[in-house]
Amino acid sequence: MPTIVEYTETVPPQNLFPNRIISPTRSGPCCFTNTEALGTPQADGRWIYQYKRCCRCGFAVRVILKVLPDEEAINTLRTTLEGFSGR
Repeated sequence: MPTIVEYTETVPPQNLFPNRIISPTRSGPCCFTNTEALGTPQADGRWIYQYKRCCRCGFAVRVILKVLPDEEAINTLRTTLEGFSGR
């Protein structure tokens, strides 16, 4: 899954969302209370994610919010289990 976050210590942090985010390579103590969500949740395949960025130091990360169920795997499992119910 590609990301728009570029981690570097040589360029100052920049919020160019939704195209690019330049972030320090490490989070700081300020990140725990000063992080804000950028944009709305997005999907990539079965992954739902959102970018979050610290308002003070600029550290950014993509956070996986949830994974959508694999319907094909669920149906296969359901069919397999149905075969065991009659035994």
